[in-house]
Amino acid sequence: MAIVSITNTSVAVNPFKHSQAVGATLAFMGFAGVMPVLHGSPGCSTFAQIPLTQHLGEIIPLSTTGMTEVVTVLGCEENIKQAIISLVQQHQPEILGLCTTGLTETRGDDMARFLKEIRQIPELNNLPMVLVSTPDFKGSLQDGYAAGVESIVKEIPTVSKPNTQSKQITILASSAFTPGDIQQIKEMCFDFELDPIVLPDLSGLLDIDFNNFDSTNNSTLNRAVTRSGTTLERLQLVGNSSFTLALGESMRSSARILQQRFKVPYDVFTEFVGLDATDKLLYALFKISGNAVPEKYRVYRRQLQQAMLFTHLKLSCKKVSVALEPDLLWLTIDFLQSMGVSIHAAVTTGRSPLLEKIPIQSVTIGDLEDFEQLAAGSDLLIANSNASAIAKRLSIPIYHQGIPIFDRLGNIFSTKLGYRGAMQYLFDIANEINAL
Repeated sequence: MAIVSITNTSVAVNPFKHSQAVGATLAFMGFAGVMPVLHGSPGCSTFAQIPLTQHLGEIIPLSTTGMTEVVTVLGCEENIKQAIISLVQQHQPEILGLCTTGLTETRGDDMARFLKEIRQIPELNNLPMVLVSTPDFKGSLQDGYAAGVESIVKEIPTVSKPNTQSKQITILASSAFTPGDIQQIKEMCFDFELDPIVLPDLSGLLDIDFNNFDSTNNSTLNRAVTRSGTTLERLQLVGNSSFTLALGESMRSSARILQQRFKVPYDVFTEFVGLDATDKLLYALFKISGNAVPEKYRVYRRQLQQAMLFTHLKLSCKKVSVALEPDLLWLTIDFLQSMGVSIHAAVTTGRSPLLEKIPIQSVTIGDLEDFEQLAAGSDLLIANSNASAIAKRLSIPIYHQGIPIFDRLGNIFSTKLGYRGAMQYLFDIANEINAL
């Protein structure tokens, strides 16, 4: 059981966590036709947009109500309403995702009343609207991502169709997943003849429609509305799912909401990387579908066992320091320890029920300055690209995980899920250590 400590400093010298607005915007990227709008100043929008643009390598659909100093002090809600109406009329989204910012949360805006009022505007009364509280001064990317998914499953109206032999399941994927991971879990479901509705489905980011591509700015033409992901039509069918698989502790609350609304049973998987975790995931798909595990997974499992034999001498007793969001921290440490790795230091962004359960001595909630001090003497660092400078100063190799990753190619295509994903993950980590 880990002792969780919180850094007691008055200022973050080398910040680690991102704002909740970044996480909520990323979650909205997994739903088609969403117009994410930050209710705040243009600077708040830019602050959320930059890390996702760096990570995904393209412009992120994100608009803002553009609050100025005068609006902030005196209040001009009519101007804000008109700004939202203009955005909706121009871009015609299927869903409006409205996120708060530190500015509006500090100001104390009654966002529930504000949303109720704009819903009564004739131009907006038929548009599904999702409100997410994402103050910059509280929480982190994972919290905002989870809050965005919770608001979606709570607010979106659904259509119920009798289906006693449904093969449809709902997959709730946490912020620990790359688009490549989500593509992998979808393929696993298809192999069991299941019809997955993934919330959110970021796998569409791997498939750019070049027929609607603007070569002058290296992005799709309509940048205010998301272009891929789970559609509103599919989202409205989640009440018909026979089961919900919540992948990541942060998705537990959303799974409970679906259970309360539609009486759909659920299970939460906090580990989904490695041999044992993949065994459990495939067994769950077997129980839900009633179909036998396809033969190819038996082959992949043997290949992973072989990879574990190849790499265990390279990884056993190596000291690794990890700085990741809580869900990703938990599954990474679980996977590394299964290979005999010693966790030298662990730093994360905020509270989670998982932290105290991690079988290491301590976990620090802090920033990258804490990580640099704690990681000295490690054989490998695992963190996002913002820790690359630390790796260089400490002369320690780094394996990139998390958000943002902007100094490696193909990070959104990478996968750690399933037997083959775990095998590649093992080889990548072993090669980084071997390169020292």
